[in-house]
Amino acid sequence: MATDLPLARLRMALVDHLGSECVRADESLARHTSYRIGGPADLFVSVASAAELATAVVLAGENGVPCFILGAGTNILVSDRGVRGLVVENRANAVAWMESDDQVLVTAESGASLSRLARQTARQGWAGLAWACGIPGTVGGGVIQNAGAHGGCMADVLHSVTLLDDRRVTQRVPARELGLVYRGSVLKNANWKWVILSAEMVLQRGNPEELASRVADYDAWRRAHQPPEASCGSVFKNPPGDYAGRLIEAAGLKGALAGGAKVALQHANFFVNTGEGTAEDVMTLINRARDEVMFQFGVALELEIELVGEWQR
Repeated sequence: MATDLPLARLRMALVDHLGSECVRADESLARHTSYRIGGPADLFVSVASAAELATAVVLAGENGVPCFILGAGTNILVSDRGVRGLVVENRANAVAWMESDDQVLVTAESGASLSRLARQTARQGWAGLAWACGIPGTVGGGVIQNAGAHGGCMADVLHSVTLLDDRRVTQRVPARELGLVYRGSVLKNANWKWVILSAEMVLQRGNPEELASRVADYDAWRRAHQPPEASCGSVFKNPPGDYAGRLIEAAGLKGALAGGAKVALQHANFFVNTGEGTAEDVMTLINRARDEVMFQFGVALELEIELVGEWQR
């Protein structure tokens, strides 16, 4: 852990407000990412509610320490060199329901599991989130990325978010002001400036049996098309009118290896950790795929995952 005064002061403040059991120094982030990859965070805290999340972020700001909000650890590649400053593991997962005859307003804290919420709403006969049953991230991450699958996305159901803005003031923001686009939003590059505390989604009354069948079909598709090894999901966005996986496979890279990282045989847009992979191994495959797809097809692949931590430029 870095020994500078702001970090030491922040650690003391976090312990005072949240307790010593949830604050750790030099925590390996490989333990907290779906890739099982990542170096240490200078300071790490796990929060269990939106109020605790806001407290951690405000304390980091007051002490001048950079802060990264970690959800389920999916859709990110954390550097082998780790993350400087504070990493806040968001486990705020409370969910509230306001039902009427034909729709429900679901308010979920940003650390709630998106796939678990999707399955719960489908079982209760609420339509609109079934597409997310296989997405392993959190509600907050789903909003930031405008997560989507099987023809649906967060923009279809999102009503508003409650966030902590760059002045550390809590405000409610309508979904239309979030700039939700394909796998992105105005929040995507503002993890430190604007922190999602909760999200409100509107779902419609559906048929529970039909929704259960749809979820089962999505599960079967995922088992057939996505690798079982540790990964972070799709590495690249699909370019307009095409698929990143198709291009990477056509470039001859399916099954390609770099150290302990591999382009998955089931889906070429998934790069997996075979057991001893490092972030640099994955980055080697990312650069190789970008270069080959550009060279062979003239298409520039854009990352869907986020690079987190200290990366050599």
